[in-house]
Amino acid sequence: MPNKYFKPHERFDRNPNKYDIGVFVGLKKGYEDNLFIKKLFTLPEPEYADYYQYHLTYFLGKEPRGEQEFFSFVWEIILRRIRYIEIKDPFNSSHATDTEVLDKLLHFQKYLRSIDKWNTQKTLPEIIADQREEIRRQQIEIAGLKEDLKAAKKLETQEFINIADGYLLSFLDICLQTQEALLPDNGKELVFSQTQIVWSKMIAKYFREGNNEISLETIRRYFPADKNNPGTKYAKIPPELKLFQVKPAKKRS
Repeated sequence: MPNKYFKPHERFDRNPNKYDIGVFVGLKKGYEDNLFIKKLFTLPEPEYADYYQYHLTYFLGKEPRGEQEFFSFVWEIILRRIRYIEIKDPFNSSHATDTEVLDKLLHFQKYLRSIDKWNTQKTLPEIIADQREEIRRQQIEIAGLKEDLKAAKKLETQEFINIADGYLLSFLDICLQTQEALLPDNGKELVFSQTQIVWSKMIAKYFREGNNEISLETIRRYFPADKNNPGTKYAKIPPELKLFQVKPAKKRS
């Protein structure tokens, strides 16, 4: 049977891809399954996926709809070799080598199972059991998401804090001043956030100006990520709209 599934080592090519199968003089017809497995034995397990995908890509170049055919072919040659080793006499002189080879084949077969889209070699009860397990897993995930949604909704509100029309920037100035406010006893920030975007999102979500929505993109210009280097999109609060001062109160005697 001529090889059509695996990318062969081209004859006399001194720089083949490391996943090509065959020898320097080419690929002998009828030996592609043995050579595919022989090459597999030289590879570490993390490269199994790359090795499989390399030859799959080669085959799909000739048979664009042949992914299942390719998988089935590889599955069968691995399965045949596993069965061959399993029925060998365990007391023969090659038992130690056979055990090592079998371990390699089983690990590669495990990889094949992980990408099997066609339930190859599975019985109907096994398929049903897998589907039930997947449904059970999804139900648990959905239940968890419902609980997360329920908890999140506790903080939601249909009402908003309204800012007098035309005074949004005055309010933003108060927020910016609040970020600079320090506690009189230890000099720590009164309020602190890792990023500035949280201020923009909070205001856009929970506040209105003159009962109208506030654009996130509009106000984020006043909260630069880097205050020392705000960039060209940064906007300053006009002096005429800086109507309030946030400063420590005088200590009472």
